Amino acid sequence: MRLGINLGYWGAGMDGDNLAVAQEADRLGYDVCWAAEAYGSDVPTVLTWVAAQTESIDVGSAIMQIPARQPAMTAMTAATLDSLSGGRFRLGLGVSGPQVSEGWYGVKFDKPLARTREYVEIVRKAMTRERLSYEGQHWTLPLPDGPGKPIKLTIHPQREHIPLYIAAIGPKNLEQTGEIADGALLIFPSAEHLEDTAVKHLRAGREKAGRTMEGFDVCPTLPLAVGDDVNGLADMFRPYTALYVGGMGSPKQNFYNQLAQRMGYEKEAAEIQEKYLSGDKSGAAGAVPHQLIDQTTLLGSVERIADRMQAYAAAGVTTLTLAPAGFTLDERIAALRAGTDALERAGLA
Repeated sequence: MRLGINLGYWGAGMDGDNLAVAQEADRLGYDVCWAAEAYGSDVPTVLTWVAAQTESIDVGSAIMQIPARQPAMTAMTAATLDSLSGGRFRLGLGVSGPQVSEGWYGVKFDKPLARTREYVEIVRKAMTRERLSYEGQHWTLPLPDGPGKPIKLTIHPQREHIPLYIAAIGPKNLEQTGEIADGALLIFPSAEHLEDTAVKHLRAGREKAGRTMEGFDVCPTLPLAVGDDVNGLADMFRPYTALYVGGMGSPKQNFYNQLAQRMGYEKEAAEIQEKYLSGDKSGAAGAVPHQLIDQTTLLGSVERIADRMQAYAAAGVTTLTLAPAGFTLDERIAALRAGTDALERAGLA
């Protein structure tokens, strides 16, 4: 099992530290460094900055938002980043959510699966450097009855095939991801529930495409905190868990809330959401069960984290992406090093 690092969003007050964390991950032999975007920092700029100041670690978008860019633009960006980084770019895509898609980008959040499939097809076709033409429900290239003509990408990516990942949570999205992508970006993954909540759906998609799970990258992100007080460490992540389970989306359309329900926390997920959306964020955080946090993070001693890593590897994880917690750079670096120590102790390095 490989290790990755997730820097999250740039501009959150730790930018200088984030670069130092990425450089230390590079030195320690981490496989990939991911960065995110929502409605602040854009991910290609961040990854260019990181790639220019690291040596061998891959850089990946987790995610580039589909409503933010036309697919041909994404292909141009991917090809450029792969070339500039010396073949170290991984393209992670996702549809975002209805609030961001419609409120920030002005793109209707409808038929996300069909839009994702067409988007991936166009991106991949563009990166083959074929002349680009496409007829779909959501995109038609060139536009009919106009001056447009099929054109092709003018630059050469470093590699013929840039790895493409999709952020997926729901069963149908997971199945499609297994069918059309090279990897899946997962969030709030529990090793105990991963087969039922994710892997079996990814496997079904791979089978639909006539493939196995061999070579497919199952890539969840987990917060990491090292120390002896597991309960205290878990409390650090209460606001984070409450935000996603309670506040990401509307009462009827919160994918993270639905995931918590599929993990057996139906009553708790409803309570967290009700409190969060009513403005009681501290009450929502307090309603998050300790077990839910412990199952979806890596907490405790190096030995305890190593045991959890073994459970994730057994559940089918191939790249474990860590988000090291800490109030200072030294604490985050120490957590990063503990991750490599735990991987070795688990016999997975």
